[in-house]
Amino acid sequence: MSNTDNPFSGGYGSAAATTTVSYGGAAPAASRALIKDTTTSGFSADVIAESKNQPVLVDFWAPWCGPCKQLTPIIEKVVNAAGGRVKLVKMNIDEHPAIAGQLGIQSIPAVIAFSDGKPVDGFMGALPESKVKEFIDRIASPDGGRDAAIQSALDAATEAVAAGDMEQAAQIYSAVLAEVPDQVAALAGLANCLIDLGDLEQAKAVLEQVPANKKDDASVRAAEAKVALADQAAKLGDPVALEAKLAANPGDHQARFDLAMYLNAAGQRDEAADHLLAIMKADRAWNDDGARKQLLQFFDAWGPADQASLTARRKLSSLLFS
Repeated sequence: MSNTDNPFSGGYGSAAATTTVSYGGAAPAASRALIKDTTTSGFSADVIAESKNQPVLVDFWAPWCGPCKQLTPIIEKVVNAAGGRVKLVKMNIDEHPAIAGQLGIQSIPAVIAFSDGKPVDGFMGALPESKVKEFIDRIASPDGGRDAAIQSALDAATEAVAAGDMEQAAQIYSAVLAEVPDQVAALAGLANCLIDLGDLEQAKAVLEQVPANKKDDASVRAAEAKVALADQAAKLGDPVALEAKLAANPGDHQARFDLAMYLNAAGQRDEAADHLLAIMKADRAWNDDGARKQLLQFFDAWGPADQASLTARRKLSSLLFS
């Protein structure tokens, strides 16, 4: 996913990144995405179809209409401030009179709100800003557009992670956090990206921003476990030397344990788990049951649905209960 394909782009140096979530469309053209002109032929797509995603206001106007000129800057300002809860479509009735005629509009400015493909409310005349805001609040839920946009951003970040694009995912998570600083999925996601990008200290700083009442969230615990594992792996010796020690003495449990840590850090989860299981099979009591405890920490970091977790759990169960 490239920056041009995704509206959520920007730095990820902190959760307070300057990039903001665009609730109406592409971030570089947020106002254009929320406000557009339409034609008779474009009305079906711009209004009827789009109103199934969020309410759409249609502003019927004409260049000669004085009150229209008064209303335009007011309604555009309020629509932009609504952050994507509604969109505004403007139709010049001099150039495109058919729709206004079909709706029985006899004077302008006239604003008709469409939702789920149907007209649901409206007003005529140049209302003051407070009244326009009341109108929009009446037809659109306060947080619906925001929540949908944040979920869309989180989904995009998940796709970027799956594609191996940690830079892009980190940018998206940062954009979400710029709007909702305590969004747990974004905090955990950003921390995970930073770990994979090799910035452990910044990952720790992000996790410190998780509110106390959300520390038990599974995604946060997984990110914290991943940080701990990365810290441990950074303190180990040369993996080539560990492999040599293990080849010379297969019973060197510490070398096998340390190698498991390295393999996990390198993304070789199945191999890391197998080394810990081998220690358990040879000496369950080694290091105060340290191999099993470390494997459980792997499970926390990988997540319960990860294929490596599922495979290793089956092997662990067979080892413990057979």
